[in-house]
Amino acid sequence: MWWQVVTRRRFASSSGLGVDLRVGGDELAFQHVSLNCLFLAERGSLPNSATHQHVWKNNHRYLLSGSFGETADLIPDPLQKEKRLWPTCLSSAVHRQIEAENRDSLMLNSPLLKSRQLLHDDLGEVNSRLREPRDLFAFFSSSGPLQAPRWPIECEVIKENIHHIEWVPPQPEYFYQPTGNEKVPEIVGEEKGTVVYQLDSVPSEDSYFTSSRVGGKRGIIKELAVTLQGPEDNTLLFESRFESGNLQKAVRVNTYEYELTLRTDLYTNKHTQWFYFRVQNTRKDVTYRFTIVNLLKPKSLYTIGMKPLMYSQLDASTHSIGWRREGDEIRYYRNNTEDGQQPFYCLTWTIQFPHDQDTCFFAHFYPYTYTDLQCFLLSVANSPVQSQFCKLRTLCRSLAGNTVYLLTITNPARTPQEAAAKKAVVLTARVHPGESNGSWIMKGFLDFILSNSPDAQLLRDIFIFKVVPMLNPDGVIVGNYRCSLAGRDLNRHYKTILKESFPCIWHTRNMIKRLLEEREVLLYCDFHGHSRKNNIFLYGCNNNDRKFWLHERVFPLMLSKNAPDKFSFHSCNFKVQKCKEGTGRVVMWRMGILNSYTMESTFGGSTLGNKRDTHFTPEDLKSLGYHVCDTLLDFCDPDRTKFMQCLAELKELLQQEIHKKFKELGQDMDLEGSWSDISLSDIESSTSGSDSSLSDGLPVHLLNTADEREKPGFTVSCSPKRNTNPSQEPAPDTKPNWSRNRYPATKGGRTTAVVYPSLHIYTYP
Repeated sequence: MWWQVVTRRRFASSSGLGVDLRVGGDELAFQHVSLNCLFLAERGSLPNSATHQHVWKNNHRYLLSGSFGETADLIPDPLQKEKRLWPTCLSSAVHRQIEAENRDSLMLNSPLLKSRQLLHDDLGEVNSRLREPRDLFAFFSSSGPLQAPRWPIECEVIKENIHHIEWVPPQPEYFYQPTGNEKVPEIVGEEKGTVVYQLDSVPSEDSYFTSSRVGGKRGIIKELAVTLQGPEDNTLLFESRFESGNLQKAVRVNTYEYELTLRTDLYTNKHTQWFYFRVQNTRKDVTYRFTIVNLLKPKSLYTIGMKPLMYSQLDASTHSIGWRREGDEIRYYRNNTEDGQQPFYCLTWTIQFPHDQDTCFFAHFYPYTYTDLQCFLLSVANSPVQSQFCKLRTLCRSLAGNTVYLLTITNPARTPQEAAAKKAVVLTARVHPGESNGSWIMKGFLDFILSNSPDAQLLRDIFIFKVVPMLNPDGVIVGNYRCSLAGRDLNRHYKTILKESFPCIWHTRNMIKRLLEEREVLLYCDFHGHSRKNNIFLYGCNNNDRKFWLHERVFPLMLSKNAPDKFSFHSCNFKVQKCKEGTGRVVMWRMGILNSYTMESTFGGSTLGNKRDTHFTPEDLKSLGYHVCDTLLDFCDPDRTKFMQCLAELKELLQQEIHKKFKELGQDMDLEGSWSDISLSDIESSTSGSDSSLSDGLPVHLLNTADEREKPGFTVSCSPKRNTNPSQEPAPDTKPNWSRNRYPATKGGRTTAVVYPSLHIYTYP
């Protein structure tokens, strides 16, 4: 028969073996034909019958979890194998005839035909519950390795494993108090200084992401730091080619003074705020000065007392001391140079290292890397308790191929009705990779919701939590501050249709859209960091529905009462600005989630209560994650007393704000009118968020493609015959089948038009 010939030919061509299934009954040939029938069945080439379905669905290579590792063949008898395989390879008419003859055979009544998705009791009866889906992460086991981060192929990556211990300072770390006598160093540059560290190749705004690999750039990792001339050489050795590091250049301008240049976000010329780098060969009892020379924000928390973070490996190994706030003579000021488009700003500080020959790190905020997240998720997956109510899935892959994780956290429901009645809560973090504060709040939330606390168990009983702990793993890995590898701010693209360019955002929005189709989403919150204001606060969306008037402000007010020394309700803002229409907060609100928020956590500290004028630690931020859970219980309490009290307080606060506005305008408030009809947007000022136009627009690879098309020699054929002469004009009677009006594909203008066949794409900041 034909299937014997095909089997012989394929085995002979692939492995040099001639195998006759009918004669030899070889097990390998049987598996080969089984898989071949599987392929044909999936393509629809085989009739849809129970017999052939049971052949390939029950093949031991495709069994669900719980059946892996079985080495016994499903049907050891060769005659039975042949009997099963034969009908699947015949015509439909012959197939139906054989199927009718064997309808009452033992083969068709075999337990193998039963669904493997349904659970059975001891008597063989079908249980009403479906089997749990198999885990999608083969590497999540106690013995398996983590998924290694994938880097753009331009990036050199050192092989060392960078790890920091967690530590809580025994005393509050107070803000720096300026004296007014802080030195303002003038920038010397490499013309008068000595370059002691410089990245060879840095992807710029003129390039774009093409591919990635584990370990980044191929080849030998070059030593970029200077070579010491002997034990007396006190030159510092710099390094940042590790996860989240972003130092580009270090220039020694004096014996103990260095000017530092940060690498901008990859494939852009913007966004220098986050920093994280290593220094070695330190000397104690000596005052060093570091000056970062290319910061871009005119305002910073460093002007009101924020200190940089320092980590000593010797202190960590000998005294279990971790990151701590250090620095003196801190000054943030405008640079005397610029890049022709925007001015630069400098951050300078002095420090004394605690040890000789130490390895130390400096950072803008407490780092939380992609590997840190994977280690945490690995511990959850290996926990026999937590893994019962926390399911880990792949939401999607990033541009570089790194996994974007989705956690579903809920206790199993007792009945289908109870499961359907559960509302959902969606939490996300790290859409901006340099805002590691969001990861620490997320870590606190996950620590609590996965615990055995009675409150955590109650929350899992009444809610389904959908959690995306790291939306932009690529940016986190390479040390970006704001953008993805598309060179764009993902938090301006939640309305995108470019699935391939912005996969993390597209799949997150799609997941929430599908979630809304099956149940109510009570709350959406995206965790961020803020570089200009202290404390923690929320941005929400004003609701114009009189039925739910001010309801979107109840949760933030409750949170401020539960965390009065960290959370500031007065810093919250609920105005929906046009430039924020592409943010997660606004898009989810327009999709129907009333309580849709961006949580902003300062890089600095608190100005409230007992924590006034002190820096936040990771424990402070993790405690905020707990307070989010606590506030959820208050917000959903069947006893609506707290809710109504907060609503009454909000109305009073709003009335005071309206009265203040009228007074500023020199008008008397009409007490007889309905002040509740006043638009809330007219009362609130705009948020002090970032300029969304800086990283809005199409991904850089599309802009570069458009630029290539705009070059003089570029032509597009409008007929089946290719035009090889760029200067040749079309014949008068020839009409192109698509318009090719020329619009400049600018990267910083108000409107961008990218020319493609049959397509013009416009983007507006």
